Order: sequence, then structure tokens, then C-alpha cells
Amino acid sequence: MQSIEVEGKNVEEALKKALDEFNTSIDNVEYEVLEAGSKGLFSIIGAKRAKIKVSRKNNYIDRAKEFMSNILSGMDLEAEIFITEQDDIIRVNLSGKKMGLVIGYRGETLDSIQYLLSLIVNKDHNIPHKKVILDTENYRSKREATLKEVAAKYANKVIRNRKKLKLEPMNPYERRIIHSALQDDKYVVTYSEGEEPFRRVVIGLK
Repeated sequence: MQSIEVEGKNVEEALKKALDEFNTSIDNVEYEVLEAGSKGLFSIIGAKRAKIKVSRKNNYIDRAKEFMSNILSGMDLEAEIFITEQDDIIRVNLSGKKMGLVIGYRGETLDSIQYLLSLIVNKDHNIPHKKVILDTENYRSKREATLKEVAAKYANKVIRNRKKLKLEPMNPYERRIIHSALQDDKYVVTYSEGEEPFRRVVIGLK
């Protein structure tokens, strides 16, 4: 269990510092008051700072980091692992050399690792479900921008040629990006057809 010791003018301030450090809420930690602190004379002379020890209640962050360390070691890669959590969304970002091996062909390896990582994080059913997003070299946002460009390009072709077009097979995440990009378009409609892993988006005229 990850623990830190934090000081503050009082226990409340020290606890807030710890929560900021963990980037989490008070529901996910437990703390022990090591020194309650005191204001001293006139709140200045002899004042003592409060000191607390704060620990995560659940070790899913530690499990995630250990899992990713083992994956990277197995791939003979070295990378820094940055993990943040906010609103039950855990973002894991990798920074290092040869991250293309982690991404794989069109992000397939990255998606596979992300799926396994989500299973590891959500192993404890006593906590709310956590959405896990694994990324490296800003691949997710770059891929999303590319898919939006593809959606616009194919939509224009459909309008110009007045014939529906089928895109290459994509995973559910990427198909959602295409659907979302064109959902408000006045002239085209999108839907998916086929079975996984060959399911693809079709763009047709409304």
C-alpha cells in the first residue's frame, strides 16, 4: 500500500496536500495523525506543524504500475510510467524509446494491453469501476484526429458520388469516433456491419 507523510499548518491542510499528491478523493485514502500540531502563542510563537501519514485504501494503482512494469520488462523496453486518477478514470501514460512496439499496428497492441490493464485495476469489486486509458506518445489524440479526417473525407466522397462507402475494419473505440464525427452531418448516416474483428463502419446518404 502506497503511503506518504505530509505536513501542514493543521491536519486539514496536510490532508489536502496528500489528496492533491495522490490526485484522488478522501474516500480512497486512510490517514493517521502523527502530530496534531498547535497554533502556539498568538498563533506564531511555538507553533507546531501538523504531520499525518496517508495511505491509499485500495492498491489498484500499485497493481497497475506493477503490471505495466512487467509488460515493459517482458518486451525488453524501458519507459517511465505516469498514472493519474480523476473521476474514476485512470490514465496511464508511458514515456520512453521504441514505444511503437507498445502501440503496435494501428494501436492493436496498445488496446490489448489496455484491456488487460483494466482487468487488473478492476480486480477488486469493492471499489467503483475504473475506466482505464493507456497511452504513449500522445497516440490516442493523434489517432482520433486522423480518424476524424478520414470520416470527413469519406463523407464527402459519399455525397459527391451518391454511393455508400465501407471503411476498413476498426475496433469499437475507433468506430465510435467515426460515428461521433458524422452524427450531426446533414447529408450522411453511419452504421456498423460485420462481425468482430472485421466489423466496419458504413457511410451512406441519408
